[in-house]
Amino acid sequence: MTYAFPPGGLPDQSVSPESTAIFTEAYAVLPASTQRDIVTSFLPGWQGMRMWVLARPLSGFAETFSQYAVELQPGGGSLTPEADRDAQSVIFVTHGQLRLTIGAERHSLEPGSYCYLPAGAIWTLFNEDDAIAGFHWVRKRWVGAEGVLPPLPMVTHDRDVRPIPMPETNGVWATQRFVDPLDLSHDMHVNIVTFQPGGRIPFAETHVMEHGLYVLQGTADYLLNRDWVAVGPGDFMWLRAFCPQACIATGDTPFRYLLYKDVNRHMPL
Repeated sequence: MTYAFPPGGLPDQSVSPESTAIFTEAYAVLPASTQRDIVTSFLPGWQGMRMWVLARPLSGFAETFSQYAVELQPGGGSLTPEADRDAQSVIFVTHGQLRLTIGAERHSLEPGSYCYLPAGAIWTLFNEDDAIAGFHWVRKRWVGAEGVLPPLPMVTHDRDVRPIPMPETNGVWATQRFVDPLDLSHDMHVNIVTFQPGGRIPFAETHVMEHGLYVLQGTADYLLNRDWVAVGPGDFMWLRAFCPQACIATGDTPFRYLLYKDVNRHMPL
């Protein structure tokens, strides 16, 4: 299994600046071609790292989450990775080998590793290998609710979470749910959605959840609001609440993406 990640680098002067990048009032598309060296950022408390900020809360757009693609050099990492005690995180490893500690527990991470880190958790992350490592990092402030305890930390792997086919799809559309949808301690889900070639969302989904979709593998034609957009590995889609969406998987390999959505809480008034 392969997992896309920003390409970095910089195109040479012969390359046309024309792009499929889009930013509208309802959605944004950040193609892999836009995720270059000159748009990286750095964080205090980290060493040997850089990151692409793919999504951040914006007033009047998508407001619940941030999403980064983080690259760690050999020896890079942090003893204090999270500055916000109210922030929960999901980490999904795309390449390289990482060491994660949560309290006193130590975990070795590889491509496909998935980690949930609750708000207030004490954790560290380092690249102890000789090769560069990369991971996707999704963050959201946890919203408590009466009678609901905070979730527990979790470390698992893509291969260990069974895809659940959507009803009446003959398995061409399936979702790997890393968290039980009925576990109301969680107020965000980060899943992997897979469409086999030709599989589709057969209606325009229109719903309250905000989305971040990072294409891990394959290609598709994706409906965003009124527009059909061709997307492929490394492309990121950022959807405001109620933005209509659907897709048709193209090509001859499965179309897979990492999907964020906010769930299970009252709407703030």
